[in-house]
Amino acid sequence: MGPILNRATAEQRREAASVVDDLTTVLALGGAKLPSLEVDWEYGRRTGCYLINLGSARAAEVLRIVDLLRKGLRYERLTYDD
Repeated sequence: MGPILNRATAEQRREAASVVDDLTTVLALGGAKLPSLEVDWEYGRRTGCYLINLGSARAAEVLRIVDLLRKGLRYERLTYDD
C-alpha cells in the first residue's frame, strides 16, 4: 500500500479494528464467540476496503448468537414500538 492510500484508509483501518473488538466484547458478554472473527488486512491492503471475516464457528456457537439476536430484537420491539 502506498503512502497516499495508507493515509486515505487510516480511518477505515481503525474502524474495522474497533468493530471487531466491539463485536468480540459484546459476544463474550453474551456468552458467545466467533473463533475466526478478524479483519481481512491483506484484502484491505490490496484494495483499500477492509472487510470483516466472521469466519467459521460450530453450530452451537452460531445458535447462541442467533438466540442473543432474537432476544435483542424482542427487547428493541418492546422498548421502541409506539
